[in-house]
Amino acid sequence: MKATKFALALLAATGISAIATPVMAYEAGDWLVRGRVINVDPNDDSGRLYIGANLDSNIGEGVEVDSDVIPELDITYMITPNWGVELILGYSEHTVKAHKTAAGTIPTLGDVIDTKVLPPTLLLQYHFAPNSNIRPYVGAGINYTYFFDEKVPSSSVLSQSGDDIDLDSSWGFAVQAGVDIAINDDWFFNADVKYIDIDTEAHFSGVNAAVNAKINADIDPFVYGIGVGRRF
Repeated sequence: MKATKFALALLAATGISAIATPVMAYEAGDWLVRGRVINVDPNDDSGRLYIGANLDSNIGEGVEVDSDVIPELDITYMITPNWGVELILGYSEHTVKAHKTAAGTIPTLGDVIDTKVLPPTLLLQYHFAPNSNIRPYVGAGINYTYFFDEKVPSSSVLSQSGDDIDLDSSWGFAVQAGVDIAINDDWFFNADVKYIDIDTEAHFSGVNAAVNAKINADIDPFVYGIGVGRRF
């Protein structure tokens, strides 16, 4: 019984020691590669919908962009032990829904756009504790968002024969906060949250003049991620 208690105590002490022992610190020239699962959650309160032959009928707040869960890859190059530059790569798919009615009629317009979104983002990061097992960081930088494979859903009242849609690309700022938690000298867990400034305008063409439309939307998503990373 005493031997069992001693073995358990020794095992616990060994585990605590492993957690307490610092792993190798980040160094200038290190590459950090992270794979995450992220939730892209648009904060789209400012979306506006314009309806009418001359696109001059503003019917107010009425656009919602759905969220998406996707994989993400990011690569950080450490300039110094504290400063790094991160490039974030991934793409998501979203549906834009209009809640307002066309000129006050019923039914509502519903789903009006399906699109894929490619938002490469470049961030300058500051790592607060590069010598610790727990390494929080913050970052700020620039985002470019490219919309592709846009289409009007066949179920939408805007869908007509020969219709077409184009979403303007977007430049904006991005900020982030996250933490790396060391597993060993090279591997670590990661959790991260980002806010990205994305503004776009969708232009419909080739649709019936009675339902001609454009949408002006500030998507501005929060992006929540968790995953693992490796240092090279």
